[in-house]
Amino acid sequence: MGALWPVPSRPPHRVPTGTHARGLSLLEMLLVVALIAIIGVVTATAMNGGIDGMRLRNVGKEIATQLRYTRTQAIATGQTQRFVIDPRARTWQAANGRHGQIPAALDVQFRGAAQLSTAPGQGSIAFFADGAASGGSIDLSTRGAAWEIHVGWITGEVRAGPRREGR
Repeated sequence: MGALWPVPSRPPHRVPTGTHARGLSLLEMLLVVALIAIIGVVTATAMNGGIDGMRLRNVGKEIATQLRYTRTQAIATGQTQRFVIDPRARTWQAANGRHGQIPAALDVQFRGAAQLSTAPGQGSIAFFADGAASGGSIDLSTRGAAWEIHVGWITGEVRAGPRREGR
């Protein structure tokens, strides 16, 4: 048989001394990810009404949650429970002594049965053992944005969300 063509041999690949491989370290990658996250949060906040808008949503959701809690306590205990709000003092009180403050940046309006108020300027929504309620609504607003919380008088259902145009 004949001879095979000779295969040239290659020397092993070596990195020349004094040079480093190029690339990103884990720390550099984490900094880039953190920077992108910060930019995303700032952009989302600016697009959704800023800090006051976030405050409006948070307070609106908290009050709606406490209204639902008060209704649940009325059903669970079989006794009428009240949710009291004082727009002037910017405070609210729910069942079992739960209470909170409304930030000064938010405007508060209450509409409900005047007969249930326990003091001048306060509003009250009563929840009954069968789940029904006296009904009422709480409006929160700031800088052109508004949040509505509505309690149905027959079902006691609590609905909350941003105010829609035309309402």
